[in-house]
Amino acid sequence: MSQQTQQNQQNQQTRGSAVWALLVTSVAGFMAALDNLVVTTALPAIREDLGGALDDLEWTVSAYTLPFACLLMFGAALGDRFGRRRLFIAGLTIFTAASAAAASAPGIGSLIAARAVQGVGAAVMTPLTLTLLTVAVPAARRGMMYGIWGAVNGLAVASGPLIGGSLTEHASWHWIFWLNVPLGLITLPFARLRLAESHGAGARLDTPGTLLAGGGLFGIVYGLVRGPSDGWTDEVVLTALSAGGALLLAFVVHGSRAAHPMLPMRLFRSRAFSGINAASLLMFVGMFGSIFLLSQYMQNVLGYSPTQAGLRMLPWTGMPMVVAPIAGFLSDRVGGRPVVAMGLLLQAAGLGYLACVVTTHASYADQLPGLVLSGAGMALYFAPAANLVMSSVRPHEQGIASGANNALREVGGALGIAVMSSIFSAYGGYTSAGSFVDGLRPALTTGAAAVTLAALATLAIPPRLTGPRPTAVEPATQAMEPTAG
Repeated sequence: MSQQTQQNQQNQQTRGSAVWALLVTSVAGFMAALDNLVVTTALPAIREDLGGALDDLEWTVSAYTLPFACLLMFGAALGDRFGRRRLFIAGLTIFTAASAAAASAPGIGSLIAARAVQGVGAAVMTPLTLTLLTVAVPAARRGMMYGIWGAVNGLAVASGPLIGGSLTEHASWHWIFWLNVPLGLITLPFARLRLAESHGAGARLDTPGTLLAGGGLFGIVYGLVRGPSDGWTDEVVLTALSAGGALLLAFVVHGSRAAHPMLPMRLFRSRAFSGINAASLLMFVGMFGSIFLLSQYMQNVLGYSPTQAGLRMLPWTGMPMVVAPIAGFLSDRVGGRPVVAMGLLLQAAGLGYLACVVTTHASYADQLPGLVLSGAGMALYFAPAANLVMSSVRPHEQGIASGANNALREVGGALGIAVMSSIFSAYGGYTSAGSFVDGLRPALTTGAAAVTLAALATLAIPPRLTGPRPTAVEPATQAMEPTAG
């Protein structure tokens, strides 16, 4: 056999491995990203079927996002240390099994528990999708493969409310979770046979940091969720908030002093890193909380079916698929900071507009400008924000910076649902359409204020931030995951 023939066969094998890695990691990423928002349009049906109060509905979403956020960077480190393929398969297995448990949950409590386990599985497998893809794809072709991988994840987020609504209406809400089971069962053997095993160099686990962050965030969110129903002076609520705050403070101290912390606090000495992460956290507070309540408003108050509600959310959730290329072009021309700031201001304007027009009989034409503004704003935010995160740190820190930013986004989503639901409960409730609107308006106003603060946080970013490109990221530490867009 000639050397040229051997080279051609080797190139074909490499291309085949890359394609298989792209398929496997994209399916897994699609499943994890889909479950961020797929449940939102199913919440009224879940409440009707399983019962439960507003705080139970909050936990069906937050029980997934909290462990996802807290364990995201820990999952990447586990894969680097014990084998990425091995941990990816373990995470996918956990996620698939938990999806089946959620689909067959007999009560709201068991559904919440299954969602929490889903979040654990997603936190392990998601950061490893990109590292496994990086290992399998030659450097010259990674840009294209990353683009396809990111587009699939973005499609999952955009279509989440629509898929959830369609399955709920035409089958049942159980199918938003059953959908993951065949996908997982089909993907698992291909992951075992087609993905190459790899490890990260010098991977270290920060178990104390993970426990401090997880415990602190759980305490804060639990207190915010229980406060409206139990009272803000209730001993359990005060204990949860106080303990959560103390644990998060301890996490900050740990990140400042530990030799190899999960999140090194020294990164926040960079104005750019601090500014873009504060903006990301606050943006997700406003966005997630608003989508959580608006999807219920469209069904409970306006009488749309789940599918109709999902379709009507597309101008918001689907806009990044259309506007993202424009955002990238503008970012290259004028810099990331003004594009991100403009996107956040547009989203804040959209939420403020919706707060003004929501009534018990608002037409879709009345709501559409607010949805389009919010969607365009979200689209202008995502691509430039990712570049700002990566450019705010040195090349060898880009992996942990990306993981930290994605974790903070998930935290913002959980906090947004908790905070805005608390405001909703303080001013309104589910007793009537009028009561729902009474609670929705101040909640949306709060969301608009949070996103406005996010825009102000971008002022900390240097006007023309330049720095290393994401291509310098070491696969051993990269933990990128596009959430909610």
